[in-house]
Parts: sequence; structure tokens; C-alpha cells
Amino acid sequence: MSHHNTTQNAHGHDDFEIEPVEGLPAEPPKGENILWQGRPDWWRLAVESLKVKWVAGYFVLLALWRFVSQLDLLPMGQAIGSAVPFLILGFVTCGLLTLVAVAQARATVYTVTDARVVMRIGAALNITINIPYTQVGNAMLDLRPGGSGTIALETIGHTRLSYLTCWPHVRPWYLREAQPALRCIPEAEKVATLLSEAAEARVAMPKIARTGAAPAPQQATAASATTTVAAE
Repeated sequence: MSHHNTTQNAHGHDDFEIEPVEGLPAEPPKGENILWQGRPDWWRLAVESLKVKWVAGYFVLLALWRFVSQLDLLPMGQAIGSAVPFLILGFVTCGLLTLVAVAQARATVYTVTDARVVMRIGAALNITINIPYTQVGNAMLDLRPGGSGTIALETIGHTRLSYLTCWPHVRPWYLREAQPALRCIPEAEKVATLLSEAAEARVAMPKIARTGAAPAPQQATAASATTTVAAE
């Protein structure tokens, strides 16, 4: 299987190259430190994003409806048999959704550094999204029982991200202004604290600019600054 480059990032990195660091399209700049890397828990992703339990319940209800509706017309054995196809269809559907969750989780790498959040996402098409802390207005933690959770990032400035491009690594139902998210990660509270402290330190860092020189705008986009698209 080969990966073909379609773009280069703002730092001149050639995406034909193999990732020098897993989850990053290039070596971190000098002085930037990786604080945490991880990926979604595939089962939590299947449950929370793909709603596999709701889908299973839906097919169980269909099977029960079929059984009850045929109970007065057919013998018990045949009534049960008429409901079995719904259970089989539900099992296949849930199995496919689970496979999607596993593929998404295995293809994903979230990276938190002391300067930015990097999301390498996509099972069929790998996309790397770079979000500097200066482009993060707020971070929301949705903590679940067991310690897993989702950290959604509210971006500011000129940042525009597509909901469909980021899905399922996005805050649910925020369609108009998509919020990229670290979905279903273990020890989410610990990661959220780490990210918050790093962001505060970065934003508070003094910036030195040359007199008379206009500072270059810094943006986080899924299509220009650090986008890596690979086709399989």
C-alpha cells in the first residue's frame, strides 16, 4: 500500500515522507516538547459516536414487534423464526459499526505539545490538523464514568473546520461552527489539565516582533497550515 502526497504544509514538509514522529507530519520545532499522545478508546467511540447500543436496541425492538405481531397468526416456533432476521440484521449492522470504530481509533493519533494540539485522523484518508493554542478560545471536557472523556476545542480567529472532515473527532451537533475534539480518550481529566496548563503558559508567553514588520497571521486550518492528505 502506498501513500501519495497532495499538499505540503506551511513549514515546507513533504508529505511523501514517512512520519518522523508518529502522529506528526514533521519533527517538532526546536524548543517544542510533546506532552502527551494517545488515541480514542474504540469501544467508547463505537458507543458514544456511532451509537452502537442505540442501533442494537432498535433492532431488538423490531424483532419483538415482529414476534408479537405474528404470535396470534403463527405457532410459537414460527413466530420466533419470523423475528430472527431482524436480530441477524442488527448483529451485522452493529458489527460493521464496531469495525468502523476500531479502524478510526487505530488510524488516529492525538498529540498535545506545549505549543499546539495536533490531530492525525481519518481511516481512509489521513488528515493532520494543527491547532495552535493562540487559536483556541476555550476547551470543554465531557467526562464519562471510568475516566474516559472528550475534550472539545472552540477555535477562534479565521479558523474554519468542516464538521464532515473532522467527524467523528468533533463535538456532536455543532455543525455550523465545528469544534474539533479529542474523542473518547482515557484519563481525559488528566489530559485536559495538561492541555489547559500548556495553553495558558503559551498564550501568556511574551512575543517579540521586529519594529515596522507586520506579524504573519497564524491560523489553524484543516486545508492549509498543516494538512496532510494521503490516499490509499
